[in-house]
Amino acid sequence: MSIRDSLYKERIELYQSKIRITSRRLNFIALLRMIVFVILAISIYSFTKNHILFFLAAGLCLTGIFILMLRINFRIRDKKLLYEQLLFINTNELGMLIHQPNQFENGKQFQESEKYFDDLDIFGAGSIFHLLNRATTSHGKEQLASLLKQPLIEKEDIERYQHAVKILSDDIEKRQSLTAHGLLHEEKEGNLHSISAWLSTDNQLHRKKWLLILRWLLPLYNLLATYYLFAMDTYLPIIIGGIASWTLLSFFGKYINQQHLLISKKQQVLDQYRAILQIFNTVETGLSEYLLQLQKTSINANHAIHKLSRLSRFFDQRLNLIINFFGNGLFLYDIHIMIALENWKEKNNILFPQWVNCVGSIEYLNSIAGFAFNNPNYTYPSVNTEKVFIEARQVAHPLIPEEKRVVNDFTLGKNEKFQLITGSNMSGKTTFLRTIGVNLLLAQCGSPVCASSFTFTPMNLLSSIRISDSLQENTSYFMAELKRLEQIVVQLQNGRPALVLIDEILRGTNSEDKTHGSEQFIRKLLKYNCLALFATHDLNLSKLETEMPELISNYCFESIIQKEELYFDYTLQKGVAKNKNASFLMQKMGII
Repeated sequence: MSIRDSLYKERIELYQSKIRITSRRLNFIALLRMIVFVILAISIYSFTKNHILFFLAAGLCLTGIFILMLRINFRIRDKKLLYEQLLFINTNELGMLIHQPNQFENGKQFQESEKYFDDLDIFGAGSIFHLLNRATTSHGKEQLASLLKQPLIEKEDIERYQHAVKILSDDIEKRQSLTAHGLLHEEKEGNLHSISAWLSTDNQLHRKKWLLILRWLLPLYNLLATYYLFAMDTYLPIIIGGIASWTLLSFFGKYINQQHLLISKKQQVLDQYRAILQIFNTVETGLSEYLLQLQKTSINANHAIHKLSRLSRFFDQRLNLIINFFGNGLFLYDIHIMIALENWKEKNNILFPQWVNCVGSIEYLNSIAGFAFNNPNYTYPSVNTEKVFIEARQVAHPLIPEEKRVVNDFTLGKNEKFQLITGSNMSGKTTFLRTIGVNLLLAQCGSPVCASSFTFTPMNLLSSIRISDSLQENTSYFMAELKRLEQIVVQLQNGRPALVLIDEILRGTNSEDKTHGSEQFIRKLLKYNCLALFATHDLNLSKLETEMPELISNYCFESIIQKEELYFDYTLQKGVAKNKNASFLMQKMGII
């Protein structure tokens, strides 16, 4: 059992114990509340029958005790809910260590057929996103998806993220607390995107000086009219005040209703963002400038978002018929809340996008840090900018369980810029292409990679591995592949360094045409600022190494035939594949 396994099992036992204790406390408090309520009812009944002040005093004391016990109940209940989320988090992490699916979202909504996303299994069940994701907010998930789609290119940015991830990964208490508080207030009633629309609307109330005066004078008049109603039993003043209040509200009614549609039911999600910011404010930033920068942003954001959450909750109270009738009829409730919201908007509308992006960045770092903590044998890559190359030792695919991985050493860009990889089906060519692509992507996201060492130059990822036809677009497999190759060439024309991953192109044509087309495409790629891995069954292409030894090298994944059985060692070797697997298997199966 690994250290990580033991740690998660200990934490699971800890939170299971805490849940049992808090459950017992809740049951005990519930019993006490029932007893207090019964005694309270008896006291009220006794006072109404006997009019003895002792029963009135007892009733008031018991009412206070009952309210206090309610508060204690809510506090204990919140602790229990938090412990349940922490139990879920540790159970999930332990499950992932034994190769069970991550219980967080798999990012299927971010899937696109373009670029390398489908080729490298970046989104969807069992994907890289699924492996990394611990985000609870929409902005956290979007930030993770965004960096997987457009990873960092600058060396300083990559190293800044690496430093932040290293510090955060060691602080398991704060990391899990961030996730647990995010889960407590999950976005069950929408997200914050409509608030962005609300922030872009024009304010209409808080700059009207007459309204700022009238919003206090009219409620004051209504209070006096209410007193007059009870003192003199005269209805006319309160009727006049009510008509005036509802007339004023109807004048701005359309605007207020539109504003409420944009910001209604946002308290829970605002509390979620605020909780994450509040926990992050207590994180030790160490020497990480990036964590310190995020923390400075989060300190101001925490208080402002808390205030917006409270205003949003108050604004939603207008849906309560009693508050709507009396609050608006007497005190212009909607006007007061709307002016407070407009004041908040004017003060914070420019900063708010930075704050929610800050939450997204925190959740992104938290996801990568959790991944780093679970894989202590992974390495943080070294970034090189002097020459375009990749050099890896004992590199493997992070989605393959450790006990099944076969590691390989790999260098590209130092002695040659193009590697032709031959080998039969099932020998490991495609998996190796994905291994290099995925680890390069992780490296450019500030994450550790599945290797003992990894040095790389930041570059674009371009690929043609998994191609499919499209009935909707009336596109054949062959044409879809040509379009993908065309996209690769177009993107290479910008001159930025790139890693090109190609798996067995031009399968939809005859062998002679395929060889010629593949060779010409290789010659085309050699003109650009790129490195390339080209997996193929076409052994005729191997002659290019003889023609251009300083640019192209042959590598292979060879099969092993022993005692009438076929084996694969999945080890990258220099040279060209020689064994004829298809003939061997067809003969063994009696096909030929």
